[in-house]
Amino acid sequence: MELCSVASIMSLGSLAIQRTHLCSLVFRVLLKLLGFTPSSLKKLCKDIHPPPSGTIVGTSPELAQDILMDIFATLEIPDLIGAGAVCPSWHSTYTSLQSLELYKLSQTPCLVYTSESAGDSSAYLYSLSEKRSYRLTLPDPPIRTSCLIGSSHGWLVTVDERSEMHLVNPITCEQIALPSVITIEQVKPIFDDYGALHKYELSWHTGMRVGYNSPSIFDLDKLRDELHYKAFVFPNTSTRTYMVVLIHNPKRQLSFARVGDNKWTWLPPHDLYEDCTYKDGMLYAVTATGELHAFDFSSGPVVTVEMILQMRNVYGCGYMYVVQAPWGDLLLIWRLFEDHDLEPEPGASVFWNTTKYKIYEFDITGSKLKEIYCLHDHVLFLGHNQSLCLSAEEYLSLKANHVYFTDDNVFWTLRLKNNHRDMGILNLDDNSKEEVVSQFFSNFPAPIWITPDLRKMNVASRVD
Repeated sequence: MELCSVASIMSLGSLAIQRTHLCSLVFRVLLKLLGFTPSSLKKLCKDIHPPPSGTIVGTSPELAQDILMDIFATLEIPDLIGAGAVCPSWHSTYTSLQSLELYKLSQTPCLVYTSESAGDSSAYLYSLSEKRSYRLTLPDPPIRTSCLIGSSHGWLVTVDERSEMHLVNPITCEQIALPSVITIEQVKPIFDDYGALHKYELSWHTGMRVGYNSPSIFDLDKLRDELHYKAFVFPNTSTRTYMVVLIHNPKRQLSFARVGDNKWTWLPPHDLYEDCTYKDGMLYAVTATGELHAFDFSSGPVVTVEMILQMRNVYGCGYMYVVQAPWGDLLLIWRLFEDHDLEPEPGASVFWNTTKYKIYEFDITGSKLKEIYCLHDHVLFLGHNQSLCLSAEEYLSLKANHVYFTDDNVFWTLRLKNNHRDMGILNLDDNSKEEVVSQFFSNFPAPIWITPDLRKMNVASRVD
């Protein structure tokens, strides 16, 4: 893999500032890993040759590559890529680590956001562990003209101005086109007199009911405001490929496509889905009415579905999530908006503010459901990303018993693209909130959590 150019992860100016920090970090890790004293460390170092023209001026200590690879394997991805840009020998170690697939460190989630001042093709990656942002240059179509409808396993799911979807890895700059939107059950293309795609026709039928209105016609860039809701990228570890699950309108139905497919496959008859998770061939999807459905992808080409839980929605205005807990159970979570105004007076703005979360633990094998009031040493990441539950003991920069959340209110997909974003860090002890970062980001596309990943996708294989 090429390093999306040095300037794509950080500018040369900022990299020069980072050199001392990165070198110091590497040597601290070396001492920790190997127990060397400063005097013994000097015996491993030698001066490198002057770097080629166009690279950063200066010299850095060079360690044996196997030692550097051991050190680099302990760095989180923002620091790893920064270290790989310090000098030629460190960059060689970085690329070797990635190409040999020796880098397997679990990553702390980062926030992806854009800024008008950075240009249409740039985004920022805010590291919670480093408390700093890194600038990324991403492939076309420009990120600031795209909707971000999902994030899983290091991949963003984007929707461009023709309402077509792509997978984008912001770290490796790898981009993969998903099946065309016209292969979704409810979407048909409309061509002009010259045979060029001109508009889309969207039918309103679902698996539960016939369309309640006649089909609607949308411009190419307007369909995404109505159709796309949320997307997920789920890996199959045995084949090293991925399946994408899409929640889409009308009525938030499910469709899926394996990477390499040429069309989307509809999963009727249910609707009103809000979140999904996947494990061992089973897709678990939760609805706005509190139903939990299990789709079995492991028994061949026919996907079967079963409702395994029905909760009662007693919370009014809110959203539902399903999360795979590290200890094996599923967490079902209500996000509540008790501070909102969705029909404001003339001149006022629509707003919604998350005020609390209600969390339930579901034992799949025993079909037991109970409310829990504390996550103890665990944290949640919720929003348009794949919902996550992580251990604060493993991710030391995270705050235990807190929810890190971004805005995924349905209204931001329905043209309210410049409204304030409901995001922050909520303490489950007292429901107090704090900022993730100061509001210097653009409201569109809405900021989203991502777990950085250096792995490349095997497009040639299919999920069985």
